[in-house]
Amino acid sequence: MLDSQAVAGGESPAELLFRAAAMVPAERYALAAIAVVSVFLYRFLELHVVGDVLRGFRGGRVELTFHPASEIYHRVASKCRSLHGRYLATPWLASPHLQTLFLGISGRPPSFTYKRQLYTVRDGGTIALDWLLASDLEDADGFISKDDSTPLVVVVPGLTSDSAAAYVKHLVYSIASKGWNVVVSNHRGLGGVSITSDCFYNGGWTEDVREVIKYLHHRYPKTPLFCIGTSIGANIVVKYLGEEGENTPVAGAASICSPWDLLIGDRFISRKLVQRIYDKALAIGLKGYAKLHQPVLARLANWEGIKKSRSIREFDHHATCVVASYETVDTYYRRCSSASFVGNVSVPLLCINALDDPLCTREAIPWDECRANKNIVLATTPNGGHLAFFQGLTAGRLWWVGAASEFLFALHESSYMHWQKANDHVLHSSLESSIDKSPYVNIMEDGMVAPVTKDGPSNNDGSPSDHEVDGVQLSNGAGDRQQLEVSGDKHNEHVSEAGNESPAGSANRQGDDIYSNKLHEIIAPVKRSINQLTRHQGRSIWLLAYIAFVTSWPLLGSLAFITFRKKFRNPLRAK
Repeated sequence: MLDSQAVAGGESPAELLFRAAAMVPAERYALAAIAVVSVFLYRFLELHVVGDVLRGFRGGRVELTFHPASEIYHRVASKCRSLHGRYLATPWLASPHLQTLFLGISGRPPSFTYKRQLYTVRDGGTIALDWLLASDLEDADGFISKDDSTPLVVVVPGLTSDSAAAYVKHLVYSIASKGWNVVVSNHRGLGGVSITSDCFYNGGWTEDVREVIKYLHHRYPKTPLFCIGTSIGANIVVKYLGEEGENTPVAGAASICSPWDLLIGDRFISRKLVQRIYDKALAIGLKGYAKLHQPVLARLANWEGIKKSRSIREFDHHATCVVASYETVDTYYRRCSSASFVGNVSVPLLCINALDDPLCTREAIPWDECRANKNIVLATTPNGGHLAFFQGLTAGRLWWVGAASEFLFALHESSYMHWQKANDHVLHSSLESSIDKSPYVNIMEDGMVAPVTKDGPSNNDGSPSDHEVDGVQLSNGAGDRQQLEVSGDKHNEHVSEAGNESPAGSANRQGDDIYSNKLHEIIAPVKRSINQLTRHQGRSIWLLAYIAFVTSWPLLGSLAFITFRKKFRNPLRAK
C-alpha cells in the first residue's frame, strides 16, 4: 500500500527515508552524536572509568615479576605494602593521556629551593647538581660532612627534563622529608647550564652518571648511595648498572617508566595517531633544547636538519648520530637500549612500569631478563601513564614516588644492600697493580676502545668547582684545603727543629727529600714488578728465548755459512 502510494506520488525511497529522518526530534540526534563522540574519546583517550567502577574503585593490582629464589624480593620487596596493594588513579584523570598531560602542565609539585653545585667532568662539560638536604626542610644550615652516614639518593631526570620538573620535585621532596639527602644530576645543557664541551648527552650516555656517582662516593665514603632514574634517565641508570656489574658504589636503585628498548619504542611512538602527537611534542622539546645551544650544535651537527625535524628519530638522525658518531639511528637505538644490560645488573633494583604508558610500550619490557636476575623486582600496574600515577581526589601524590622510596628504605634497613669491594674503588697509583692484574677495556659508543681505570676524579681533571647558592656554600675543596693546612703545620715543625739551618737551606733540603722520596716511590713498584716477573715467569722467559733461537736459526745459519765460506775462500786464493 505504502509502495503504491510512493510510486503514485513519484517519490523515491531515498526521499522517503529523508522525510522519515526529518520527523525524528533534534534532541535524539544530539544524544546520538554525544554517544558517538563519547565512545570515540573513550577509546582514543584510553579511559578506564568503567573499569574502575566495575572494580568498585579498588584500582588495579600491582603485578610483580621476580626470580623465585630472589632474596631481594623475599627479604626486601615483600615488606613493601605499596608493591602488594592496588593502584587507583585519580577519578578525573582516569586515562594515561590525561595523567601524562596533567603532569606536564601542572603536576602540583611541592615548593622548595635547591642548592646548586656545578660539577666539571673530565671532558670539560658542566653538570648542574641540585641538592635538597633533609636539614634544608627544617630551616637549618644544610651541610654534609665527609663522615656523614645519612643515605644519599641520586636522581637522573628524563628526556629534556631537569630538577624543576614536577615529578622530580615530588620525588625529591618526599625523600628529603623522610630524613634522606637528595641530589639531582641534571643532564648537560639542562637546568640553565650552558654546554662547555663538544659532548652532548643522549639516551645511552652513562659517563656523566658514572663520574658523578664516583665523585660522590669518594667525597662521602661512608654515605650509602642510591640511584633513581626516570624515563630516559631510567634507561641510563639501568645501562650504567649493567656496564659496571659489581664494580659500582650504588647500594640500590629504582627504574621508573624506562623505555628499555629504544628501537621498539621508536616503532611504537610512530604507530598510532596519539603516539605521533607525543612524538611531535617531544621533537619540539628537543629542538628547543638544541636552540639553547645553537652555537655548539651548529658547528658539530646538521643544524638545518635539526630545525626541520618533526620527530625524535629525525632529530637523532641529524644531531645525536652526528655528534656521537653512530652509523645509523637504529645502531644508536640498539647500542643504547638498557634491555641488553639487564642480565649483568648486580645491584638491588626495583623497576616500575605502567602497562598503559603512552610513550614507553609494554612490548619493550624485558620480562624474562628481569625474572632471570635475582637482583631485580619488576612491578607493573594496569594504569598510571608516563611518570604520573596520580592518587587521591586532588591528585596531590604520585604512587610510584611512595613505592620507590619505600623499597629503598626497606633495602637500607636490610642486610642486602650492595657493597662495592674494597679493591674496586681504591685509587691505583703504582705500576704494580697494572702489571699484576689483567687489563680491562671499554668499547665506547663511537667504536673507540679505551682502558677502564678506577681513578677517582682528581683536582686537575674532572674536579668540581665551588659555588655558593642561597648563602650556603657547597665547597668541593674543603678536604684539600684542610690537607694543605696540615702539611703546612708539619713543615713549620720541621723548620723549627732544624736549629741553626737557614730557612732557605732548610727549604732546599726538604725539597730534595721530597724529590728523592717521590723518585723512590716511582722506582720501587717497577723493581718489585721486575722481580715478580723474574721469579714467577722465569721458565716462560727461557721458553721464549728457545723459541726465538729455533725460529731464527735458518736465517742465522745461512748468514753464518755465507760469511765463513767467504773467509775460507780468501786464504785459499792467497796461497
